[in-house]
Amino acid sequence: MTSEPVLSPRYPGNWTRRHLLDVESLSADEITTILDTAESLKQATDGCRKKLALLAGKTCANLFFENSTRTRTSFSLAARRLGADTLDFSSSGSSLSKGETFVDTAKNIEAMGVDIVVTRHRTPGTPHLLAQNISCAVVNAGDGAHSHPTQGLLDILTIRQKRGRIEGLTVALVGDITHSRTARSNIWGLQKLGAHVIVCGPSTLVSRRWEELGVEVAHNLDDIVPRCDVMNLLRIQFERQSTRPFPSVREYALLYGMNRQRMARAKDDILILAPGPINRGVEITPDVADGPHSAILEQVTNGVAVRMAVLWLAAGARDAGS
Repeated sequence: MTSEPVLSPRYPGNWTRRHLLDVESLSADEITTILDTAESLKQATDGCRKKLALLAGKTCANLFFENSTRTRTSFSLAARRLGADTLDFSSSGSSLSKGETFVDTAKNIEAMGVDIVVTRHRTPGTPHLLAQNISCAVVNAGDGAHSHPTQGLLDILTIRQKRGRIEGLTVALVGDITHSRTARSNIWGLQKLGAHVIVCGPSTLVSRRWEELGVEVAHNLDDIVPRCDVMNLLRIQFERQSTRPFPSVREYALLYGMNRQRMARAKDDILILAPGPINRGVEITPDVADGPHSAILEQVTNGVAVRMAVLWLAAGARDAGS
């Protein structure tokens, strides 16, 4: 018995962007194109398991200047699933320690025949600087607290798959909004597609200034739980904080952790997301993280699909000379 052939999706004719630097600059149609492409690639690769030769002959370099597990692994796997060669760069032990600049490092790697650079850096705006100084496609895998476009897109894809739409949904982003690049990317993408976004957390981490972006600001989680269709639970990023924004982790968990009691007050079809790494017992209890409303592991699978889509789109736009 022979298996059915894997059908390669057709490259979207309306895609012209060579770089993916943020979600803010994308139109609603461009976001939808990425999501649709990710869906097609996920189906064509049997849930991101099989390989296609869409990027055969291409080389993707991962330039990560910040620690990462899921994002780095996901981009590497996405490139390999599409047939590309991969190069993993680590700043530790590199020529950066000898005084070489970030841009010169990237230029030297590009000169080795690299087609796409995926970069993560603690300094906001670094991918934009890179895009101005090298010729290959640049994909932002996280720059400081500014943007994490593929994380935002995979969250939105997961919502669309589970709820069938984005428009008209109420989505809460709960936690450390101040330091979260994921929150920013979600806000831009969700609002462009017609969702109502609530940001919720202690006032030290959720300023009223967020209302300037058109989102609703809340400081009491119990007040908003019954209204939400989706809750995306963000971890507290202690590594980006100079002072403790609340008295104790225990107090934070009591006030803002998603637990069994709050689930009982939520909608019957509430969708629970978390970009990871999750801190069990802090922003989410184990029974909720592993419960029937959780799509946390589906987010991880969708991360590979979205990154396949982004790499394929960027490579095609580069070949077209955009």
